[in-house]
Amino acid sequence: MKHPSLDLSLPYITEGLEGIGGEIKALPEDFAVEEVPLYEASGHGSHLYVNITKVGHTTRDVQVRLAELFKLRPRNIGTAGLKDKNAVTTQTFSILFESGDVDSDEAMDLIQRKLDVRVNGAKFHDNKLRAGHLIGNNFQTTITGLRMSMDRAVERAGKIAEMIHRTGFPNYYGEQRTGRWGRNVRDGWEIIMGGRRPKDRWLGKLLVAGYQSYLCNRYLAERVRRGLFGRVMLGDIAKKHDTGGIFWVNDPRAEQVRFDVGEISFTAPIFGYKMSKPLGKPGTLEDEIIEESGVSLDDLKRVKLTGTRRFGRLVPRIEVAEVPRGIRLSFMLHKGGYATSLLREFMKA
Repeated sequence: MKHPSLDLSLPYITEGLEGIGGEIKALPEDFAVEEVPLYEASGHGSHLYVNITKVGHTTRDVQVRLAELFKLRPRNIGTAGLKDKNAVTTQTFSILFESGDVDSDEAMDLIQRKLDVRVNGAKFHDNKLRAGHLIGNNFQTTITGLRMSMDRAVERAGKIAEMIHRTGFPNYYGEQRTGRWGRNVRDGWEIIMGGRRPKDRWLGKLLVAGYQSYLCNRYLAERVRRGLFGRVMLGDIAKKHDTGGIFWVNDPRAEQVRFDVGEISFTAPIFGYKMSKPLGKPGTLEDEIIEESGVSLDDLKRVKLTGTRRFGRLVPRIEVAEVPRGIRLSFMLHKGGYATSLLREFMKA
């Protein structure tokens, strides 16, 4: 079965503003990310929370190495999210020691000696660290290789930052999820439509999630193209940025005030057979997206994709600074947000 043609194009919300070009991740230190934890470890329990800074390793790499180091099953190692390989990333891993007879200082020392990482601290807690157990991530990114004067780059970046402060930007999934040229999207579609799953269960889940991400991006792209990104509509499922509370929009005029000041945003679909669906125009648009995909709710149910919703836009505060090698952007994104989806608005390349 052949996949329907893909539309991987993602319109900019800052389309009318010129970008600065350049590149990111020329060096790992050009892209630094640090988790903002949802809670602090309590100091007791059987899960050792180890905060690690790594360079040149994926989250999965470290997960597997920790399991091997302590002779544990990989599922005993928990994380709150996946981090890039070609970057300086700081995140916490939880390690379940079922015997309970483990000294945290000795464990830290062993990790420091055997793994090519820096251990920043360790503390016990009573539950496993799971995906989403974080508020967000702090980023410091440097755009290098600029082919214009620094003054012009700072001016352009400043204008883009100001616009995003007002409007927010589409919470697109990045290429890390969809794969280069949509490879993960195609492979995920084949699995959903009954194709053979990879032997690696983790990889299978990643590919299927890649297809969900593509459909979410399609929804957001169409919302931008149709001039529907900068407002909430009747029937939207909205979400509060401070508490995460979700509600249906019954009075768009009243909710638009809260939208404009960044208190709430509409949500975008991560399609699944149990996903809450909006009404009215937003619901019709979601129907269009799923129909063009050729995927049915039964297909999603067969591969156990329950679905959920995520912020359709993010409204970060962005600091722009001139540094010797280029332009540095500092910002915090809510969990699930991709820095590359924000940086593309600045680079336009």
